Amino acid sequence: MFDPKQLLDQVLGSPAAGNARSAGRDFVDRLDGTKGSKAFAGGAVAGGLLGLLLGGGRRRGGGLLGYGGAAALGALALQAYQNYQIKQGVTLPPGDFAPAAMPHTSPAADGSPFELVLVKAMVGAAKADGHIDATEQRRLFAEVERLGLDADAKAYIFDLLTHDVDLYDLARSATTPEQGAELYLAARLAIDPDEPAERAYLDALAARLGLPAELRATLDGTQQAKA
Repeated sequence: MFDPKQLLDQVLGSPAAGNARSAGRDFVDRLDGTKGSKAFAGGAVAGGLLGLLLGGGRRRGGGLLGYGGAAALGALALQAYQNYQIKQGVTLPPGDFAPAAMPHTSPAADGSPFELVLVKAMVGAAKADGHIDATEQRRLFAEVERLGLDADAKAYIFDLLTHDVDLYDLARSATTPEQGAELYLAARLAIDPDEPAERAYLDALAARLGLPAELRATLDGTQQAKA
């Protein structure tokens, strides 16, 4: 069986594994200076499988791509959720943003690795506008072959590229509000909000997750590019 965390990092285009902890911590340090801001993340897709899914950089993705991989994704989702709680008047204990405390380190509702749910959400979102047709699938298959994934990981990605992603199954996989926030943010990374089909995918996922409007706005705000 392949390593789900490693696959998620490869999808996001993470830094070297030895730098993942420091990258995730540095990412949170930057977040601490931008609490409440709607101008934090952004920038062109930096690499990884998601970069390929988005068309090699012709569309935009989140600023955490290629920055901190899974650690950054989890830290950003957790920070956004905690900011939302603070706005609701909740007093929080001191936070822990170590990689082991990220939402995706807990299993999904069915006991499977939650990292795979995040990968599924990103692939489904990237496919939502229909631009991944049979020709594009063949190109992506060839590119995935060159990423150096093991046989099981390639088979998992190929299956996601070939079949539709069920939003109900995605939403049911989240066992905590923090996982729901991370799941939404993962999908948000892979869409262009100006594309109606992709926005509809994100709207439907948010509805199935039952995300409060203010939490969703906080998560969306982390993805607005700096002016």
